[in-house]
Amino acid sequence: MTNPFSFLAERWHPTPQHVRRAALAALVMSVVIVVTGGAVRLTDSGLGCTTWPACTGSSVTPTPEMGVHGVIEFTNRMLTYVLSAAIGWFILAARCAKPWRRSLTKLGWAQFWLVFSNAVLGGITVLTDLNPYVVALHMVAALGLVWAAVLGWERSKEGDGAPHPLAAPGIQRFAQVLVASIGALVLVGTLVTGAGHHPGSAGTWRIPVDYDRLAQAHADLVFLAVGLTLAALLVFAAVKAPSAARARVRELFVLLLLQGTLGFVQYFTDAPEVMVGLHMLGAAVIWGAALRVPLALRTRAGIPAQSAAPSAELVA
Repeated sequence: MTNPFSFLAERWHPTPQHVRRAALAALVMSVVIVVTGGAVRLTDSGLGCTTWPACTGSSVTPTPEMGVHGVIEFTNRMLTYVLSAAIGWFILAARCAKPWRRSLTKLGWAQFWLVFSNAVLGGITVLTDLNPYVVALHMVAALGLVWAAVLGWERSKEGDGAPHPLAAPGIQRFAQVLVASIGALVLVGTLVTGAGHHPGSAGTWRIPVDYDRLAQAHADLVFLAVGLTLAALLVFAAVKAPSAARARVRELFVLLLLQGTLGFVQYFTDAPEVMVGLHMLGAAVIWGAALRVPLALRTRAGIPAQSAAPSAELVA
C-alpha cells in the first residue's frame, strides 16, 4: 500500500537547491522560536495563558480579559505551528528528492520530535507556574533543536558518502572541545536567567543561588570560550586547516566578542529587556556557529546527480 509520502515522492522531485532552502527555513525558524520564547518571558507574559494546551480553562484562545499578555503567549504558541510547517517542508523535500536523502529525512524527523517534546515541556512550564528549572530545560531543548537544524542544513549541502577528515584527529578533538565550552557557557547562562531578572511573571520564584556568583561563573566561561576560540584561530592557521573552518572560527570569535560585550553592559545596566532579548538571540546564533566549526573539518562524497524526473515540479 502506498503511503502519502511515497505518493508525493512519485510526483514531486525537488532539486538539491530546494532541499537546502527548506533546511535553511527550518534553521531560521528554530532561532526565531528561541527569540519569541524570550519575548514571552521578557514581557511578563509567561502565564498570559493560564493553562495548557488550551489558553484558559474554558477557551483555546486568549480572552479579552487576559489583555496583551495573553496575546503574546498565544502568539508564541502559534509560531510553533509555523516552525513545524518549515520542518515539514524540509522532511518532504528530503523525502521526495531523487535519489531519496534518507539521512536528511531522519534529521528532519528528529527536529519534528524535538519541537513536539519541547511544546509539551513548554506546557509543563505553564502548569508549574514557570518553575525556573523547567524554563531552563525548555531553553536547552530549544537549543537542541538548533543543533539538529544546523546539522540538517549542513548535511543538505553535502553528499551521503562516509565522512572524510580534512584535519588531523587532534585538530578535530580541539574543535569538539571548543563546542563543549560553548555548550557549557549556554547551560550556565540558563541558570543565570533562572536566578536573576525577568522570571516571566510577577512573583515567580527564582533559583535559590546567589545571582552574582552565577553571573561570575558565566563570565569565566565567556573568557574560556573566547580564549579557546582565539587559540583555534592561531592553531588552524598554523596547520593550514581548511579555509571554511578558519572562516567559521573567525565568525565565532567576532560573535563571542559582541555577545560578551553585550553581556557585560547588560549586567551593569540591570538587564534591560531589549538587551536580554538580543543576548538570547546571540546565544542561539553562537551555538549554531560553534557547531559548524567541526563540520568544516570533514567532507563527504558529492550530492548524487538529480534523476531524470522533472525537477521541482508536480506531475499529474
